[in-house]
This record gives sequence, structure tokens and C-alpha cells, in this order.
Amino acid sequence: MWICMRYNETDTVVDSQLCHDLGLILSVLSLIYLLVCFPLGVCYNVLLVVVNLSNKVSMTMPDVYFVNMAIAGLVLNLVAPVELLGSTFTRWHVWEYNDEVHITLLILFNVSSLVIMYSTTLLSLDYYIERALPRTYMSSVYNTKHVCGFIWGGAVLTSFSSLLFYVCNHISTKMVECSKMQNKEAADAIMMFIGYAVPAVAVLYAFVLILRIRKESTPLDQDSARLDPSIHRLLLASVCVQFVLWTPYYMTLLVHTIAGAPGYINNGHYLPTYNFVRCVSKLLAFSSSFAMPLMYRQMNKNFSGKLQRLLRRLHCRDRSCPHERSAVQQVVT
Repeated sequence: MWICMRYNETDTVVDSQLCHDLGLILSVLSLIYLLVCFPLGVCYNVLLVVVNLSNKVSMTMPDVYFVNMAIAGLVLNLVAPVELLGSTFTRWHVWEYNDEVHITLLILFNVSSLVIMYSTTLLSLDYYIERALPRTYMSSVYNTKHVCGFIWGGAVLTSFSSLLFYVCNHISTKMVECSKMQNKEAADAIMMFIGYAVPAVAVLYAFVLILRIRKESTPLDQDSARLDPSIHRLLLASVCVQFVLWTPYYMTLLVHTIAGAPGYINNGHYLPTYNFVRCVSKLLAFSSSFAMPLMYRQMNKNFSGKLQRLLRRLHCRDRSCPHERSAVQQVVT
């Protein structure tokens, strides 16, 4: 690995052995992810999207947000094998990609991370709105679909400012406009603030409001328009899992922002450990692409019924099914 080659130039044989051991561990973890987590993530994300979109009538507000996160997870699934089979993550790398590919992967990764974090955040806030004002339809499926569209647009626009710093960090310093912007720490600081700090504060605020609502006993608690109680458990689990898996990655951005400029990380003694932690944290972030749909599949009790209806429709695609004939007769009568 590159970090080991650089590390060997300045340190001892013992430290070099430690670096190679870390590289071996990272290679094994990357291969385990590609063999186990990657196919699970692709299958469950596709299943989540297809099942919900084929049952649009029965979709609820949380379903729309989870479909949005599943699409972002598929984008992560697209990025993961390209990065994990590169020389940064494994010794047995398949290819070396250039700066243009690196920047493209970085854009897709950042956009996906923003979509996932803000979908989780807005799910928490909309859940509170649904609990507090169940008949206002402020958090309806129709409104949520438009919100998800704005999330993708906002993620692309938000990534643009960071993109300028990353692009200028990889091109020639002869360009005067970019020579003043070759600061990767600034790009990491932007992503850390917008992609993690803001959603974390918003989710914390939403949970405080939700807990306050749950403590208050009101006549609306028996309202049939309220969400299913299992949605609360799914919301709590999804928020916890997302922040547990994404926090290490954003913490490495924070470390790079604070210590990267003075050059502490570039010290030969700390560089291999930092790169190992950074790569493992990115592996955890990739893991959210399969953990979320798997959790949704297990905790959403309506998902099995939607899946069975989809399978029945596929089975009866070329011929009329008994339940379809009975439904038609009921409509005629």
C-alpha cells in the first residue's frame, strides 16, 4: 500500500511491520464487505425500492424517506466496489484510478451521504409533526416526495462548494484561480458542518420534541390517523444506526480539518494509523447501504404484505388470478 511505502522511508522495521499488518487487516475487511455486505446491500435496496414503488397507494411518509435512502444506498453500492478494489483499501487491488475518477467517486459518495443524513433528519422531524398534528397533512406522502426531490437537489448543490476545493487540490497550481483554493481541509470542514453537525442538532431537537409528545397524554393519542407504533421503533433504530455508522467517517474529517493543516497527520509515525482508521470509517459508512434496508425489512410489519402482493401480481401477470376476478366482480356489482 502507498502509506506503507511512504512510511518505510522514515521509520523502523518494527513500525513498517505494523503498517503492513494494518494493511492486511484492511484488505481482509474490504474483501469481506465485497463478498457479504455488498450483494446484501444491492439486493435489499432494490427490493425496498421495487416493493414500495409497486404499492404506491399504500406508501406512508416513512416509506418515502426509506425509499430515498435506499436509492442513495444504491449509489453507495456503485461507489464501494470501485474504491474497495483499489490500492487504497486492498493489497490485491484490481485497478488504479486517476484523479478524475477519484473526484467522481468523491462526488457520488458525498451526495449519497448528504441524502442519507438529511432523509434521516427530516424523517425525525416529520414523525414529530405527524404525532403532534395528525390531521394537518403537513407530512403527507405527496409533500414528502417533493421534499425528497429537494434533498437530492440540495445535496448536489451543497457538494459543489466542496467539489471546487477537491478539484483545485488535484490540478496544476499554474491556474491562479485554483492555486488559492488548494485546501482540502476547507472542503472537509464544509462536509463536516453541513453533512453531520446540522443533521445531528436537528435530530436531537426532533427527539426532544417527540419525547415531550410521548409524555403528554392527549385525546389525539387515540387518533386513527396516527402512524403505526412500530414506526417509532424503526425511526429510533434507523437514526441510531445511521449516526453510529457515519460518525467515525465525519470524525476523521474533523481530525483532518484540525490537524491536517499544521501537518501532524503527515508525520510518519501517525500517518499509517490515521489512514487505517480513515479507511475503516469509510467501510462503516458503506455498511449503512445494507444495514438500513435490512433493518427496514425486519422491523416494518407491512413490508411482508407488500412483498406478497407484488409476488402474486408477478405470478399472475399472464393470466387472471382468482383474487383479481373477485375484485372485478365486486366493482361491477
